[in-house]
Amino acid sequence: MAFDAILRCLDRSVENDLPEVGIPAKRAGYLATPATALVLYLRDLARRCPLPLVVLFDEADGLVGKTMVSFLTQLRAGYIARPEQPFPHSVALVGMRQTDALTLPTFTRVDVEDLLAQHTAATGQRFEPDAIARIFDLSQGHPWLVNALADHAVRREAPDRATPVTAAHIEIAKERIILDRRTHIDSLISKLREPRVRRILDPMIAGERTRGDELDDDFAYAIGLGLLRRNNDTYEIANPIYREVIPRALTYVDQGQIQIPTAPFVQTDGSLDLPKLMAAWQAFWREDGHLAAEGFHYRESGPHLMLMAFLQRIINGGGRIEREYALGRGALDLIIEWKNARHVIEVKVRRDSHTEERAIEQIVAYLDSMGLTEGWLILFDLRSTQSWAERLWTKDVEHAGKRIHLVGC
Repeated sequence: MAFDAILRCLDRSVENDLPEVGIPAKRAGYLATPATALVLYLRDLARRCPLPLVVLFDEADGLVGKTMVSFLTQLRAGYIARPEQPFPHSVALVGMRQTDALTLPTFTRVDVEDLLAQHTAATGQRFEPDAIARIFDLSQGHPWLVNALADHAVRREAPDRATPVTAAHIEIAKERIILDRRTHIDSLISKLREPRVRRILDPMIAGERTRGDELDDDFAYAIGLGLLRRNNDTYEIANPIYREVIPRALTYVDQGQIQIPTAPFVQTDGSLDLPKLMAAWQAFWREDGHLAAEGFHYRESGPHLMLMAFLQRIINGGGRIEREYALGRGALDLIIEWKNARHVIEVKVRRDSHTEERAIEQIVAYLDSMGLTEGWLILFDLRSTQSWAERLWTKDVEHAGKRIHLVGC
């Protein structure tokens, strides 16, 4: 069954990329002996292909046990028998796990510029400087993401080669990659269920530190998957796309069940009514949100995830959300971009009587870095001894020239 699935994947690729070569006529016969099905199929293709054949097997690390052994054995047998027997010129195995021998290194900014320049040289279509910068910023040089962003932009958003690719095209490409859950993104999402990954990401989303029961191997595993990177001795999500994918994937089902339209929160001038939005959030949190958050496998960051699901459902109607979180950051920071305006929201869990004071200092510093004078601070009080009347409140404070709107939950 496994090799039947592998050959079916090869069939689809041949139909799309090598229609003039075609699927091997003896394909069904090859499957009669799974131990040689793959090598015979590839030899057949290589024999009839007019150019050197290159084959990339995506998600190769999804094969396990005897199937993986047979898969690798057949590839090795085909390689060793060259040139007496035809075989692909090159075979690449692509997966989530990193291995020193097979990992394609992260692209530098210069690498990205060179890659996109090749497209320009071949087609005449240029990438504007802001598009190049945005591709690198979003991908942080991840090879698959660089190619996926550029490919979607030129195929779907700017198919006319006379049209330059702009940063706006790249933003649309980013959103489509996330929503379409391409194979690579889908594989990444599947890893979020693993306990060793959850032990790291759960406190990270909340801006907390890990509890000390994580092993170095857990961090090495997450880095090997490409989920994390070390930046100035701090663990952080590897790139902005992953940083957005993770919370959206974890709350995808919940977001789809939030039946609140965007229109009531848009004012007559098109701006976002944040006070009304926050009041609606408090009502939602009391009625449904706190129960849904308790059901998350990500228990520590459950409130943060539920808030992001709620906001994403509303903001999808005309804006976007950027997320900032890392281990030990102390808070989750959200930036809502809506109609050329930016709204900063900091999210913290009440730990003690000094939480509010520290949080205000933190958001003031963040607002300074963003060049803004106003922001929102959401404080979750998860103590079971507190009534809803005590948990749900709002107030405004002025501090260091900044206006902070506090929202108790």
